[in-house]
Amino acid sequence: MPTKISRFLLLFLALFFALPEMHSQSAPQAGDAPWWKHAVFYEIYPRSYMDSNGDGYGDLNGIASKLDYLQALGVDAIWIAPCFPSPQVDFGYDVSDYENIDKTYGTLGDFDRLEKLGREHGIKIILDFVVNHTSDQHPWFLDSRSSRTAKKRNWYIWRDGKAPNQPPNNWISGFGGSAWQWDDKTNQYYYHYFYPQQPDLNWRNPAVVNAMYDTTAWWYKRGVAGFRLDAVDTLYEDPALKDNPVLPGKDDRGDPNMRNEYNQKLPEVHTALQGLRTVANKYDAVLIGETWTSDVNELKRYYGSRNDELQMPMDLMFINLKFSAPVFRQHIAGIDASGGWPVYVIGNHDKPRSWNRYGDGTHNDHIAKDMAALYLTLRGTPILYYGEEIGMQNNDPVRKEDVKDPVGRLTWPTDKGRDGERTPMQWNGTPNAGFTTGIPWLPIPVTYRTYNVADELQDPNSILNWYKGLLALRHKDPALIDGDYIALNQDDPNVLSYLRKHNDDAVLVVINMSAAPQKASFDLKPQGFNSGHAKTLMTTQNMGATQKLSEIALQPFAVYIGEVAK
Repeated sequence: MPTKISRFLLLFLALFFALPEMHSQSAPQAGDAPWWKHAVFYEIYPRSYMDSNGDGYGDLNGIASKLDYLQALGVDAIWIAPCFPSPQVDFGYDVSDYENIDKTYGTLGDFDRLEKLGREHGIKIILDFVVNHTSDQHPWFLDSRSSRTAKKRNWYIWRDGKAPNQPPNNWISGFGGSAWQWDDKTNQYYYHYFYPQQPDLNWRNPAVVNAMYDTTAWWYKRGVAGFRLDAVDTLYEDPALKDNPVLPGKDDRGDPNMRNEYNQKLPEVHTALQGLRTVANKYDAVLIGETWTSDVNELKRYYGSRNDELQMPMDLMFINLKFSAPVFRQHIAGIDASGGWPVYVIGNHDKPRSWNRYGDGTHNDHIAKDMAALYLTLRGTPILYYGEEIGMQNNDPVRKEDVKDPVGRLTWPTDKGRDGERTPMQWNGTPNAGFTTGIPWLPIPVTYRTYNVADELQDPNSILNWYKGLLALRHKDPALIDGDYIALNQDDPNVLSYLRKHNDDAVLVVINMSAAPQKASFDLKPQGFNSGHAKTLMTTQNMGATQKLSEIALQPFAVYIGEVAK
């Protein structure tokens, strides 16, 4: 049964310092459930996690040096953003070699060492696989652009223009301007959904398909446990290159608003995902999808009609929800009833930090704990973004000349880019937050002096210790591991509450998502629990070891988690 935790988690602190011995293997298995269903995933932006050699950039050896920390936190798998060789036009999302490591981050030998150490710590390695495009410096593209009769000419999408100085159609790049780049050498245009330095692969060419499948197998054999698939929606384009419908107005880059009907989310995408899944299944590997969707039905398609596509399409809608009990309640109900295994995410390298995004400017630390309690106790698999667990905040540039992200340079000042959410991890209160002995590649906010791992480990009431307590509970409690999700008090406009129930075990989660005190009462007899009391497991306020369910008084933004008995 779960360990009882007091308000300040005092009992857990002693446990956490000894946790590496306890958490020496992957998350617990139940029956025939695949490993990823019970794992906690953690996204690492490698340039920003830990610098091992003082050059100002994070690297693989830096990640390896923090495996003890990740193990004690309760992480079972780390997703490393692209670390393949790259000209770094888009910080690794422009790959020039799929079967090596960029020198910024180390060597293949360093990767092998990290993978081995990961296994020893019970932590699997997930790599970010850029499936839609390569760098224009990739040998495939260098061959493709060498002549119209080149061996790999058809590995990319080349076309004549409609007329002199006119691209083949009206498609707009996701990063602004025409999606077609003129090439003087062969006097044709090539297609790029993203930057001109990121030409799209031609997934209608079987040679490309086989090369990409073979790449995943090459890494699986090296110990990789799966991939996060980047930009899967853009894999295919209409072969007739029909113009996209133009909508009224212009976007923040001055381009016409457009519905990407013919170059995004084509049905063939699912064929490619099925093929990638077939390879993954041979190695018991997992595929995580960057799946930006507008509703639950759209998200469901990525699982595949026979559960033969992505095991973990990310619910990225979660990131954009308003901090509101009714809003989250409605969304969770739809996701939980959809038939797939939910994958909850509250932040990533492309979105402002969750501390800023959900916060109200006054109670941000409390709200950060609310969000942690929410997505770490739901039925499904969570993916944490590095620094979320210590309340890291955005550090947006104040001058255009300081912007590193090419998106920010294109759209300044309307959009300042993604530098703010990619700043170095804050390990301690020493200069450069303990990230590097050199000059960090991005400036570190002054908040590192109070929001850092070393100081928060010593504070029983910190965001970090709250995360550690939640993850320890999640790994041990049967109801949180395998329980159903049952929504409670569904008309309450302020308090989000639900039951996680597994056989005779149940955990009650109650979150006050308002700035005012609230009261909640529960009758759990319809769920088979008659005692009228809960044993306190975790709470952000001072509460007794047991709590009457007839009235739970909650301070503003308070969380109560209790074990319910039969």
